[in-house]
Amino acid sequence: MQIDPPPHLHDHRRIVVHGVTGTGKSTLAARLATLTGIPHVPVDDLMWQPGWVQREPHEQVETLRPVVARPEWILDAVWSAPRDLVLGRTELVIALDLPRHVSLSRLVRRTTSRLLTHEPICGENTESWRQTLSRDSIIAWHFRSFARKRETIAAWAADAAGPPVVRLTSRSQVDAWLRTLELAHS
Repeated sequence: MQIDPPPHLHDHRRIVVHGVTGTGKSTLAARLATLTGIPHVPVDDLMWQPGWVQREPHEQVETLRPVVARPEWILDAVWSAPRDLVLGRTELVIALDLPRHVSLSRLVRRTTSRLLTHEPICGENTESWRQTLSRDSIIAWHFRSFARKRETIAAWAADAAGPPVVRLTSRSQVDAWLRTLELAHS
């Protein structure tokens, strides 16, 4: 069920930030954690092992099981294998449903920066030129997953039985929503 953005989050202690790759999920989750004091859990750090080895689906579920059992958290992604586990405990979904040109341009800038700085991501991994130019690159993933993630957001927003969804569709809407939250929490 889609809801208008709430002016505060005190009624929601288990929050998922979901969206297409490059929309700013981790950045928003970290800002919400700072604002609310709820711990931010960077999901990609848990799902990737060194050398860009992705955990097996059953390992993904077992890795997130103790996290979602906690009384409060902000997750910055929902992977497929643990989706039911996560959504079963989620009290609010913040869906970043931004246009492709916004998410893709952010993703390209972020990837380029990480190539130059070797900033560790997804655990202790780093971006490489070889990986960035491969079929398995994060940019290729953006193209493969864009429509599916937007369809997922629309389905969650229409599902009255699921957690409420705050669907934000532009950077200006995200910024205005954050300003409203900051005022409500100050």
